[in-house]
Amino acid sequence: MSRAGAAVLPEVRIRAFQAATDEAAAVALWRDCGLVRPWNDPHKDIARKLHVQPELFLVATVVAPGGEEGQLVGTAMAGYDGHRGSVYYLAVAPAHQRAALGRRLMDEVQERLLAMGCPKIHVLVRTGNAQVLGFYDRLGYERHESLSLGKRLIPDD
Repeated sequence: MSRAGAAVLPEVRIRAFQAATDEAAAVALWRDCGLVRPWNDPHKDIARKLHVQPELFLVATVVAPGGEEGQLVGTAMAGYDGHRGSVYYLAVAPAHQRAALGRRLMDEVQERLLAMGCPKIHVLVRTGNAQVLGFYDRLGYERHESLSLGKRLIPDD
C-alpha cells in the first residue's frame, strides 16, 4: 500500500469485453465482489448485453511487462436508452481496489456515453452498501429521492 491507504496498481488496459476470453473471469470477479444474485444468471446477463451495445461492456486487464494482457481485474457494463445512461456490474478485484481503477472505468464509461450524446447517468446501489455509496459520492454522483422498481419478464432459473 502506498500512502493514504491506496494500493499501487500495475499498468492496466481498458477495452471492450471479449466473450471468448473474458466471460469466466468476469463472472468470477462478480462473485468475488458480491454482485451475483440468485435470481440473475450472470452468463445470461452477459449474453443479453452482447446483443445490445456491446461496446459499452468494458473490462480492465493487467498489462504484463512485455505488453501482453493478463488477469482481468475490472468490469463495467453500461447502456444508453436515448434518455439516460446506466451502469451495472462495476467491479474491481479486491486486491486492486483503492487504486483508482473504479474511477478509471467510470471515466471511460462516461466518455463513451457522452460521445453518444448521453446527458446523464444513473447507477443503482444497494442502500446498505456504504463503501460503494461513498465511492459514487466521491465521483460527484448525487443521491436522488427515488425508488427503484423492477419486474422480471424472463426468469433466469
